[in-house]
Amino acid sequence: MSNVSEPLFAGRPPETFGFQHILYTKEGQVATIAFNRPHVLNAVNLPLLDELNEALRDAAWDDSIAVLVLTGVGDRAFCTGADMKEQQAFLRRPRQYWHWFNRFIEAHERLRNLGKPTIARLNGMVVGGGNEFNMSCDLAVAAEDVIIRHVGASHGSVAAAGATQWLPILVGDRRAREILFLNEPITAQQALAWGLVNRVVPRDQLDTAVQELAQKLIHKFPEISRYTKQHLNFWRDLSWHLTIGHARDWLAIHNTSPETYEGIHAFAEKRQPDYAAIRRRWAEDDSPEYLWGPPTRTCPHCGARGLPARFTHCGVCGGALEDRERET
Repeated sequence: MSNVSEPLFAGRPPETFGFQHILYTKEGQVATIAFNRPHVLNAVNLPLLDELNEALRDAAWDDSIAVLVLTGVGDRAFCTGADMKEQQAFLRRPRQYWHWFNRFIEAHERLRNLGKPTIARLNGMVVGGGNEFNMSCDLAVAAEDVIIRHVGASHGSVAAAGATQWLPILVGDRRAREILFLNEPITAQQALAWGLVNRVVPRDQLDTAVQELAQKLIHKFPEISRYTKQHLNFWRDLSWHLTIGHARDWLAIHNTSPETYEGIHAFAEKRQPDYAAIRRRWAEDDSPEYLWGPPTRTCPHCGARGLPARFTHCGVCGGALEDRERET
């Protein structure tokens, strides 16, 4: 039987976790989590999400912690969203993306429901899912040279893991549409004017500004702050919970689509996506939902069925297929 004098929920010293993909520290009443993948601009992969979830749980349980700061290692990036190399693997196994996305959802749930105020320390570029983490925090302080950007419509994904839900609340409907359709960079000053951040400061004053904000939050009643946060989360939670499951399943299913395939491969090959080719297939009604056409062909040689309509040879025996015009 456990000792009732000991708390059931308690934090641990950060160094006992052995994290590799995040840095987790506690100083006074402030816990700090930093995305620690600067070599890929602090892009998020599955090991990072697992460590992030563990650190967020610890910060929530540790009653000596009053404020959480979320940031990135280095000066180049806060977070640039999902690791595209890892995402490329989901083109082969789209069902695996469903599991990955659940981890992403868990991180946002833990961050928004931490029970204490959170500050996004924006130390570098904030892209895609990185801005969704920014918006999951209560407050944000940005270095003056930071840019914020969403790129889903340019790179073959839908920014439905926080952006479509929260941008209309934070910046208004028209600006949200501008951000998500055009994918143009937003300067720190523009982000301040639009309500994406609370403070913009010179880079050499970023830590001081974050510390000052944290101290102000520390000198407030903890239970009152927790319940205030819960009420303030209402509209974000409403839009999130009504849509996030649909986003997870739709994105997992559409990992096999030509648009996602082209977007991810273009990024990996450091080139512009061929938007014209995609548009041309739409205009020609060439089944643009499929990479090589719908699985409608049958091989006259080996009898293999379900071959893509645009194949000229059988993918099983290599035999030549009849002309598409003659087949139809």
